[in-house]
Amino acid sequence: MPAATVESVNRRITQCRQCPRLVAWREEIATVKRAAFQTESYWGRPVPAFGDPRARLIIVGLAPAAHGANRTGRMFTGDRSGEWLYGALFRAGFANQPESVSCKDGLELSDAYITAVVRCAPPQNKPTREERDRCVEYLIRELMLLASAHVILALGKFAWDGVILALGRMGHSVKPKPVFSHAAESEIGPFLLLGSFHPSQQNTFTGKLTQPMFDHVFTRARVLLKDEDRSASC
Repeated sequence: MPAATVESVNRRITQCRQCPRLVAWREEIATVKRAAFQTESYWGRPVPAFGDPRARLIIVGLAPAAHGANRTGRMFTGDRSGEWLYGALFRAGFANQPESVSCKDGLELSDAYITAVVRCAPPQNKPTREERDRCVEYLIRELMLLASAHVILALGKFAWDGVILALGRMGHSVKPKPVFSHAAESEIGPFLLLGSFHPSQQNTFTGKLTQPMFDHVFTRARVLLKDEDRSASC
């Protein structure tokens, strides 16, 4: 698949203004800024997906963090959740370095692609159902374009539900609806949906999500991709 096709979707994402509440919030944050980042220029727009266009693993988050991706312009970059995610991706061999602090820090993903259900930073990290339902159309386009995609890792229940919504709109059977839990698995059409608690501070500081638990889901994703390789060679 030509990378330009994915890039064209990303260009449309960065120009989106469908949700007035999210537009107002992301732009306010980019103007007011956090004290620690007063000298930085915030991205302040919808955040595009990124990664390997031939990826077999698609990682789906909730939405950009107000002072993370809304500041840097790249998913899970510049915040504590990103520290957990990129560390795990590096340990599992999907990333060339264990951290990401800016969109020009040399990070490269291999066989992995990172996206989200909602592309604008929402107030209190809580998009509405209507905002999700509008924005999920971009996820649908990505899943249709990423021809090698096989395993979808949903970070948190919101992302899990968003992926199921997207796959249902694509015509795949999602009934009975798969139940979310950490390390849950469900086969939907040509995809294997894998769940994980979101690496938010609310989960990592309380011990609801530990590093071994998080590493386990990426190890499992590797196993599922290896199983796919064996099936393709039979």
